[in-house]
Amino acid sequence: MQVAWNGVIPAITTPFDDDMEIDLDLMARHARWLVDAGCVGIVPFGSLGEGATVSYAEKLRAVERLAAELDGKAPIIPAVSSLSTAEAVRYVRDAERAGASGFMVLPPYVYASDWREMRAHVAAVFEATALPCMLYNNPLAYVTDFKPEQIAELHAQYPHMNAVKESSADVRRVTTLKAIMPESFTILMGVDDLVVEAAAVGARGWIAGLVNAFPAESVRLFELAVAGSLDEAWPLYRWFLPLLKLDLGTKFVQKIKLAQEAVGWGNSRVRGPRLELAGAEREETLETIRKGLATRPTL
Repeated sequence: MQVAWNGVIPAITTPFDDDMEIDLDLMARHARWLVDAGCVGIVPFGSLGEGATVSYAEKLRAVERLAAELDGKAPIIPAVSSLSTAEAVRYVRDAERAGASGFMVLPPYVYASDWREMRAHVAAVFEATALPCMLYNNPLAYVTDFKPEQIAELHAQYPHMNAVKESSADVRRVTTLKAIMPESFTILMGVDDLVVEAAAVGARGWIAGLVNAFPAESVRLFELAVAGSLDEAWPLYRWFLPLLKLDLGTKFVQKIKLAQEAVGWGNSRVRGPRLELAGAEREETLETIRKGLATRPTL
């Protein structure tokens, strides 16, 4: 189905059952809940989805199940984060057959490549599919950095790479991209606690994390931010900010899963090398979540 990059698109978590297998039933129901709340797509197996600890076959089964569950209500946009270019190319072809409608394309996690190598890798992926692709730029996590002029070069050669998830945490990148890219190109914010600022300068999509637990609030906040209704957005943003900051740091997966558990959508199980939060770190995170729930605004 058609991919509309404008709006809130959850990078979904991956739920595990007691045997640490993917709970496909819960994953599908959770995705439907998010879409019913107004989200416009689903991104499985990004870093929040623990893509590095999920097997190739597991990913394809999940894409197939998600596509069947949503049945045209919203597109499935898997993350492409294979460590080799050959596997990334094979994956987009297989995932397209499984029901993917587009892709979020990352540089390989474990290799901090230069522009010549980065370009060759993502170009091979773009050449392997005609589906819409969103480039994922996150130099803080992956070291590699797609500069605005490089993104423009890629889009000129591969027009179906028509969006970028900008997670450099530098809002000036949004401004620069807005200035040099055509109107048809969509900029999406990938840092939860910068979403209002990014929308104010031209971002029209949000690849969101805390949306996994708070979809209605996420959708409403983004709608207000894009509309420029900042006076109305601010009280909601002020309430949401402590929760949105759970998306920061190396243990953001554990923290967001704990928030989901608190609202009745899943559990806090994670696959190794991650471990569930413990001790003071867990209590501090739970205190933030409890305070957020206790003061949750009425929309």
